[in-house]
Amino acid sequence: MLQKYDIISNKLAINNEEDANIHIYSNPTVEERQYLIATLPLDQHSLSSALDPDEISRLELKPNLSFMIWKHPENYTFEEEIRFNVSSIGIVLKPNQLVVIVAGNISLFNEQQVYQMRNLPDVVLNILSQTTRHFLEHLKVIKQISREIQKKINTALENEYLIQMFTLGESLTYYQNAISSNIAVLNKLNNNIEKIGLSAEQKELLDDILIENNQCYKQAEIYSNILSGLMDARGTLVNNNMNVILKNLTIINVIFLPLNLIASIGGMSEFSFMTKAFDWRVSYALFAVAMILIGWLTAIIISKFSGWQKKKLNTISNR
Repeated sequence: MLQKYDIISNKLAINNEEDANIHIYSNPTVEERQYLIATLPLDQHSLSSALDPDEISRLELKPNLSFMIWKHPENYTFEEEIRFNVSSIGIVLKPNQLVVIVAGNISLFNEQQVYQMRNLPDVVLNILSQTTRHFLEHLKVIKQISREIQKKINTALENEYLIQMFTLGESLTYYQNAISSNIAVLNKLNNNIEKIGLSAEQKELLDDILIENNQCYKQAEIYSNILSGLMDARGTLVNNNMNVILKNLTIINVIFLPLNLIASIGGMSEFSFMTKAFDWRVSYALFAVAMILIGWLTAIIISKFSGWQKKKLNTISNR
């Protein structure tokens, strides 16, 4: 799908006329791809690279043309699983034309304009800056999701939330790789200001974007290290929750073990024979009270034994 824009009053506005010099191709069709190859000095490999989500960011400088592969986060959705994906953007900058090739679920100009747009390089800088801000917003969401999952893991007995944590860690790894490759492109842009034709003011904006990308990479690195560092501890926590449940079930089983033994040895017919001289209501009431007392005493013995074991372990650890 093709969308045409133009710069009007230092802002980007839709312009469907033929003289529009900013073209945005979202998921281009076969005909549109053939048209791009025929009208732009762009080969099939470069066009495929712009649509490949696994392509690494790069910058190619040619006479009167700059071709850039830029990594951009996709709009996240949680319909099936928590996953944050990264897509590629192809940017072709010519003296009088800007062509952006987008694949995937990406919105370039739906956010608030960052810088004034007076010419085509300003539009490119806005795209680069908005990408960085998009990454930062996603990192905040990842941090919030991580905290929510952590709260659920504290009482979890299954691996569902651990799998979500692994998915978040994988997404952060892809984010780190994408931001790192974007930083390499920004450094190359910074070293070729004259070839691209950026002004001194645009050079300052590019420096700001580079600083923001470095900070974004550091933040993604910190989140990734925290997730990977605590992953084993969180897995141990799930196992510990299961062990606590099994321990409680074992205690319940031990409490009822002597009761089952007494009931099975005596049997209802034998008990009735032994207590036939008494009223059955009195005998069975006494039998129920005796069973309750035995269970209560068994629970007290188990709790005292557990407390003694904890006290012994604390004494050993203090030594």
